[in-house]
Amino acid sequence: MSATAPTWLNNGDNAWQLTAASLVALQSVPGLVILYAGISKTKWAINSAFMAFYGFAATLIVWVVYAYNMGFGNQWIPLCGVPYPAIGMGHELQQSTLPAAGVSQAFPQATMVYFQFVFAAITVVIMAGAFLGRMNFLAWIVFVPLWVTFSYVISAFSIWGGGFLFQLGVIDYSGGYVIHVSSGTAGFVGAACIGPRHATDRASHRPSNLGFVMVGAGILWVGWNGFNGGDPYTASPDAGAAVLNTNICTATSLLVWTLLDYFYYKKPAILGSVQGMITGLVAITPAAGVIAGWAAIVMGVLSASIPWCTMNLLGKRLWLFKYVDDTLGVFHTHLVAGFVGGFFTGIFATIDGSAAFGLTNPGGAIAGNGRQVWVQIVGALFVIGWNMAVTPLILFFIKYVLRIPLRMSEEMLLVGDDAVHGEAAYAIENAFSLVERDRNGNGHGVETAYTTATNGEGSGATEGASEEMRAKEAKRMGVAEVV
Repeated sequence: MSATAPTWLNNGDNAWQLTAASLVALQSVPGLVILYAGISKTKWAINSAFMAFYGFAATLIVWVVYAYNMGFGNQWIPLCGVPYPAIGMGHELQQSTLPAAGVSQAFPQATMVYFQFVFAAITVVIMAGAFLGRMNFLAWIVFVPLWVTFSYVISAFSIWGGGFLFQLGVIDYSGGYVIHVSSGTAGFVGAACIGPRHATDRASHRPSNLGFVMVGAGILWVGWNGFNGGDPYTASPDAGAAVLNTNICTATSLLVWTLLDYFYYKKPAILGSVQGMITGLVAITPAAGVIAGWAAIVMGVLSASIPWCTMNLLGKRLWLFKYVDDTLGVFHTHLVAGFVGGFFTGIFATIDGSAAFGLTNPGGAIAGNGRQVWVQIVGALFVIGWNMAVTPLILFFIKYVLRIPLRMSEEMLLVGDDAVHGEAAYAIENAFSLVERDRNGNGHGVETAYTTATNGEGSGATEGASEEMRAKEAKRMGVAEVV
């Protein structure tokens, strides 16, 4: 250790916090990037992965330039802190503090800034799952910084940064409300504003690569050890309890969802098991270090069964879910699961767990503190209400003030990645498009399926031309069908 190391620095805490932050970063890049590429139709694999990739990068710049201090700095207005940069060397090296919350940590401010950034980033990436397959990429470029500024930091400051929900006593251990209820609400409302995918995409949504889905899901699960284990801000016994409870709840939820699929559809499905895994991870997030292991099992059962019912029963019967095209179902896997987790945190929170996390709350309802249940409901309703109001305002600003369409053109919706990015994810998808020529319409020296199908005229694309070319190429290569 350097002779000039500050007395407040705990090397173990700093090392664990940076490790936890890195695990959470891996959940987004490459975790959800891979998962989105695999779970999307072949023609949308690039666009889906790119939306997540861009969201991660854009959030970082916004975060360090001004947003971190809006969420975790000195209070400016009742709902957020003062916006100012977090990139000066003096700021980065000083001891981490959350002034509005009145707490400090035994590691540098730079560590805290990065740790909180990866949470902000994954919130954006999760929300993107509701918009896949039709959102104009330019609109997404503008939307991300605006949403982080006017939505995410409000929830973060209110619950974690010392705001009114923090003072009220809302327990959100690692982001069941700040991250999951927030992204689930914004994703669902945003999907309604943007409109549905093309009818052909909604009718047939076969994943392009289930292997990618499993790899991404595995990264997501293991990364959650840092997601929940890092939130005590110290390498403490509470961090160990949070990691163990996270895995208990997740495994239980995965198994229950798989069984429900088996009994209802007569077939266990990989996608169903991944959904169950995600809802278990989401539901345990607000409770991870404040409940006992037996309660984690109960929450695993609830986190699978309740979202399973909303997705597979209500989702197929209610008009609202047929009208709103939430591509990956973030309403069910994040909003519903996050609310379930937050609500039952108010029931199962223990006195010892709350104290170990540094809370003054005397546990939850089972510990004799019935008030905690109502406090949890208030917290959830605020996050839901704020995102229902702010997300459409941001999208309408982009559409009507900036004059940027929220949706891709009809031609892009028909063709997919080739039309949007001039790229395709798989060789079989664009084998027929790699034709060298001196002139082109996409700026890369090659002719794409999109420009071929339209004779170089982007406005003349037709679904028939594109599908005919794919069918001919598949037949030539001895493949029955190209998705």
